[in-house]
Amino acid sequence: MTLRQDLNRYMESDFTSIDVERLAHLGDHRKGKVRDLFLGDKEILMVTTDRLSAFDVVLTSIPCKGAILNAIAVESFRRTEDIIENHLIDVPHPNVMRVRRAEPLPIEVIIRRYVTGSLWRDVEAGTAGVYEIDLPADIKKDQRLDELIITPSTKAEVGIHDEPISRRVIVEEGLVTKELLDETCEIALQLFKRGEQLAAESGLILVDTKYEFGVIDGKLVVIDEIHTADSSRYWVADEYQERFDAGQPQRMLDKENIRQWLIGEGYMGDGEPPEIPMDVRLDLAEKYAALHQKLLGAEFEVPSGDVQKTLYDTLDS
Repeated sequence: MTLRQDLNRYMESDFTSIDVERLAHLGDHRKGKVRDLFLGDKEILMVTTDRLSAFDVVLTSIPCKGAILNAIAVESFRRTEDIIENHLIDVPHPNVMRVRRAEPLPIEVIIRRYVTGSLWRDVEAGTAGVYEIDLPADIKKDQRLDELIITPSTKAEVGIHDEPISRRVIVEEGLVTKELLDETCEIALQLFKRGEQLAAESGLILVDTKYEFGVIDGKLVVIDEIHTADSSRYWVADEYQERFDAGQPQRMLDKENIRQWLIGEGYMGDGEPPEIPMDVRLDLAEKYAALHQKLLGAEFEVPSGDVQKTLYDTLDS
């Protein structure tokens, strides 16, 4: 059976919701865009579902997305723990991380090497000045920047859009102190450079990525997920220059594929979203699986059984 056939079979019962009552013993429940969290006093159980969000709206599901994201995040935490501590404790199930509970910072730190995605849309709309950073006047779509840039955003609740913000405004509004923000941004730059290195070794370009941080016992840690197909953009490295010179779209292995499809349908987060066809969902699942293989050096194996049953069997014990 091919990967696509496996994914299509899995799609019949893909994992989008949690029986909260059945897992109530794990802690207070919080539902995010993609994850369901069970909060204890010191720990959190993070269950990564197959839900897909784009433009801060939960739209559909992508088969096996949760397990693929979880695997990449776990390995990325392990490959960067010499730079900064993370919140990971263990992985009791392919869709679950058990983590230390942190006090999250109310911002997301986005590091960019290329001008693309939402930043390019801001450039085209003349709104990129909100970040208070200098970009070349003749900048082109997908152009590589000599120096990394930081374009932070606020961290929104489900159904509310993240908002772009500058480092100056973050400090002025008292969201984060200057000292903590400077430390956070410096660590984020180090994490990105490690991610770039690892991506290059896999024949990929880490285009940009989002980091979230928190504080545990007064110490800064990286939380949530890092270097996944949801939080990052990845391009195929050996095709970049030819495609850029020709003004063609890059070959992407990340969620930007679905964003571009939605934009083509006239949707960017407002109004009624279009129905996403099965083929589009399967195409994205294949790209996530391809990223898993390149970054982790192993093919993703589609579960043969019922993911929710194995989840409950694991977490009930």
